[in-house]
Amino acid sequence: MQTLNFTQRFSMKVLVTGASGFVGRRVVAQLLSQKHEVVVLTRNLAKAAIVLGSQCKYVQWMDNDTLPPAEAFNGVDSVINLMGENIGGKRWDEAQKKKIYDSRIHSTRNLIEAMAALSKKPKALISASAIGIYGSRGDEVLDESASSGSDFLAGVCKDWEAEAKKAEALKMRVVLMRTGVVLGKGGGALTKMLPIFKLGLGGRLGSGKQYMSWIHVDDLAAMYVQAATDETMSGAFNATSPYPATNEEFTKALGKRLKRPTIFPAPEFAIKKALGEMSTIVLDGQKVIPTKFKDKKFQFKSATLEKTLKETAC
Repeated sequence: MQTLNFTQRFSMKVLVTGASGFVGRRVVAQLLSQKHEVVVLTRNLAKAAIVLGSQCKYVQWMDNDTLPPAEAFNGVDSVINLMGENIGGKRWDEAQKKKIYDSRIHSTRNLIEAMAALSKKPKALISASAIGIYGSRGDEVLDESASSGSDFLAGVCKDWEAEAKKAEALKMRVVLMRTGVVLGKGGGALTKMLPIFKLGLGGRLGSGKQYMSWIHVDDLAAMYVQAATDETMSGAFNATSPYPATNEEFTKALGKRLKRPTIFPAPEFAIKKALGEMSTIVLDGQKVIPTKFKDKKFQFKSATLEKTLKETAC
């Protein structure tokens, strides 16, 4: 096992998994900007150091099916767990569905098992989850008290959260971040959308009536930082904007921002034929409200779709 060590002293020490990903990069940047010390648990030390810079400490975890090294947790106050295979990266055959499941449940299980063996444990685990836990719910308004769904993604999220909640037995504070569609420059949902819309070939998906509960990546990162540092937070939190939009509303807003027509709808049958079971990602919807973050007086910097697309769709 190798480590890259850059030592500084900050107000809180936070370990982050999945740190070099689209969301993880923003989380690390915000932690560092607030003078927290960051430990990155990663397979590829060199790549992570290039992406995240020399202010972090890097510890190698080669295989998520094994326990991470105990030294990674030395002095750590909070753990932010962002690990998970991209659900939209490949068509969902059985092998890919297993990869999506295992990358979340097994890695979280091993993370907690490693912490259970520590003489001094972190105080908090902030674990990623997704609004997919609610299943397809039409225009029903969903806060954190809503029941879960029964499809594949809902099942993954339920088991994922169940694994994370096992950290409560270690007397750790656990926050489950039920994340919506992430919008931002350089990654997330817009990466695949922008080229099509810039060509004037964009349009609503299916009926367009399905709700898209979204979040600006910088607001999401700020939510993770708040969850890691606010000792009064625990349980499930919807990590979304207060203003969900239908797919048709989002399509029109993106077309207006890019000054392109949005007259080429994609019929539901064609999407299902092209994507198979994975089509649920774009055809099913959830109208999710971040009630608990609003109760915490969270300050959204990009709460509206228009402002977010102005900053990200260019």
